[in-house]
Amino acid sequence: MNDDPMDAKLNEKDKLFEKDNLTGGNQGPLLPNPMGRYLTASSLQGDHVVNPAGDHLGEIKEIMFDLETGKIDYFVIEFGGFLGLGVKYFAIPFRLLTLDAPNKRFIFNQSREVLEKAPGFDMDHWPDTNLHFDEVYSYWRFI
Repeated sequence: MNDDPMDAKLNEKDKLFEKDNLTGGNQGPLLPNPMGRYLTASSLQGDHVVNPAGDHLGEIKEIMFDLETGKIDYFVIEFGGFLGLGVKYFAIPFRLLTLDAPNKRFIFNQSREVLEKAPGFDMDHWPDTNLHFDEVYSYWRFI
């Protein structure tokens, strides 16, 4: 058995690192941060989107940034379809999604029926993003 205090310290540090790695938080003595404050854009792509009832509404395909503010403006969410057929894409304003970090997903407070009736697009007919902005916000503002 090794009684070296440095080994015990390293072991505790490794345990803390593993805990932080699983939770997304940083509880270490240097620069602690709350869970889910900063995420990479690539880590969000593919995340599931569900409603509060847990119904699957799609997954995040693209993240659209406003280059003037430097902030996420909206997510492009892939919805429906089977084997690539009947897939629709929706632009959902970022402010309408809530991060559910422990489950690595987002909550969108709408039913599947509302999403099915919403204006969408397919990947072959991607909207002009400068014009699409007004459509996205005018539609979701009243839902």
